[in-house]
Amino acid sequence: MVLKLYGWRPSPYVQMVMVVLYEKRIPFEFINVELSKLENRRPEYAAVHPFTQVPAIDDDGFILYESRAICRYLEEKYSNEGTRLIPADLHKRALVEQAFWTEAYHFSMHAKPILFEYVVRSMMNGLEIDQRRVVKETKALLATVDFYEQLLSKQRYIAGDEFSLADIYHLPATTDLSERAKINIIEGRPNVERWIRDVMDRESWRKVKEQRVSKL
Repeated sequence: MVLKLYGWRPSPYVQMVMVVLYEKRIPFEFINVELSKLENRRPEYAAVHPFTQVPAIDDDGFILYESRAICRYLEEKYSNEGTRLIPADLHKRALVEQAFWTEAYHFSMHAKPILFEYVVRSMMNGLEIDQRRVVKETKALLATVDFYEQLLSKQRYIAGDEFSLADIYHLPATTDLSERAKINIIEGRPNVERWIRDVMDRESWRKVKEQRVSKL
């Protein structure tokens, strides 16, 4: 049975899972759940995801939701297929785990509020972007990116010299910050620029981005 991915292509969390699927070369069926039409509120989807969000997968009857849990599951189940996204070596794996938490609590924690203002609030009639919030979160975000600049002067990727899930977790938000919020996180940061161009040039992300743009 081919793995089923329930999702909406503009969702950054769905995009993360799709990148992993392409990197691991896992065949899958994409089942569109149009959030703009509230298809996630349908009773039949609640049986797949109790919080009626995306993404979720059905792997031959095994249902799993939450994007990061899905990514880890796919990497562990298909560890010997496609790109290895979590190293087997204990120390290298620990650094990837460290990068997961850095991304969650020092990058995405500040990127998400910014994107909420530009992507969600801007689509709601009568709601203006909270510029004070944007300035505050952007300052904190750029402090994290400054740390990345130093880190990436010593290694190729965010968790070491090997591409990993930690890099994938940064991809959708980094793209949206540039394209939707018009926040330039690479200016004056040559190592960050090199890293971003490297990961964005991967075939897996190019495939996802093509679908992402065509379906918006």
